[in-house]
Amino acid sequence: MEIKDVTFLQSALSTASRPKDWLPQVAVAGRSNVGKSSLLNWLCRRQMARVAKAPGKTRTLNFYLVNRAFFLVDLPGYGYAKVQSRLRQQWGAELARYLAGETRLAGVVSLIDIRHGPSPLDFELQELLLENGRERLVVLTKADKVNRSHRADMRREVQLAFGVPTPPLVVSVRSGEGRRELLDGIEDLLDRWREKQRGE
Repeated sequence: MEIKDVTFLQSALSTASRPKDWLPQVAVAGRSNVGKSSLLNWLCRRQMARVAKAPGKTRTLNFYLVNRAFFLVDLPGYGYAKVQSRLRQQWGAELARYLAGETRLAGVVSLIDIRHGPSPLDFELQELLLENGRERLVVLTKADKVNRSHRADMRREVQLAFGVPTPPLVVSVRSGEGRRELLDGIEDLLDRWREKQRGE
């Protein structure tokens, strides 16, 4: 798969305000400082997600229509967002409902900073995805900032900790490494969702 066309459709939080199109969705999640916005811009080769100096600026689910075939969904970062507690609680409730109940969700790309490994919040997300039978694509970001030994150790550690069948993908926005593998992984999530729809 190659991304040829990307259109920002809308920002939403509640179920009622999300897109109604019956197209698969691939969500991208991670801690607020994992480099999610930079990765989305790099993946799509265009400035689509705002890269903020302060982490935690994505405060809604942002829907991007890709190739007129599926949605990339930029989820709010977790961990550092300085927002009122009521809004934080709303995020948690709405995100949990989205991850649990959205039938068009083909899978979640889970971003982990390769320098630090998974945080307790990363483990909480994995537990939520497993509880709801969601497909997971685990990706280690910022690979250019570590040596090959650390990279290999972290891939083994995260694979074991998250219980995923294959080692996580490794990407670097700076060096360009891993973009093709990530696109292939997203395409695989979409293919599996479409196959499941045909079987129902």
